[in-house]
Amino acid sequence: MLTLFHAPRSRSTRILWLLEELGRPFEIEYVSIARGDGSAADGPRSPHPDGKVPALVDDEALITESAAIVLYLTDAHPGAGLGPQVGEPERGPYLTWLAYSAGVIEPSLFAIARSQSQAPGESAQAAWGDPRNMERRLSETLSARPYVLGENFTGADILVGSALQFGATLMPGHPEFDAYLERLAARPAFQRAMARDDG
Repeated sequence: MLTLFHAPRSRSTRILWLLEELGRPFEIEYVSIARGDGSAADGPRSPHPDGKVPALVDDEALITESAAIVLYLTDAHPGAGLGPQVGEPERGPYLTWLAYSAGVIEPSLFAIARSQSQAPGESAQAAWGDPRNMERRLSETLSARPYVLGENFTGADILVGSALQFGATLMPGHPEFDAYLERLAARPAFQRAMARDDG
């Protein structure tokens, strides 16, 4: 049995969405976590080594970190068609988008948010590069096709889409982002996940 350790309105919501997309039984263990507003976790804790979410338990296996969980689940359930498998032509781009989401998109969005509160001239650029390059890459990709890999929705869209749900307002003037988020929000599994987010 799959068990998702989930805190409402957190990064674990994306994994709740993925599990709804897979359509297989799973349990949700609601936990509290430390929040950015300074509120501390209380009550049940996640088995994540850092007490964070998402954390997924599959029988005896503990899987943490969003990109790893997406890859684990889409590989474990190839029939769902949510992730190209080893040997398929789109496998490389799929892995690229999973890593890019965690390694570039999310840090860049936080850098953009932080830069809006910095003094003029302070740089938001870091090891992941200039956030404007990430914005341009996403814009070019989503202007050319409906999903990050093309015509088909994949687990990469769950990571990229959940980051954009948070960060699209930080990058105004992109109707392609709005259209992408509308396509994602129209998915029945997304709607089911949002209905279960708070328990």
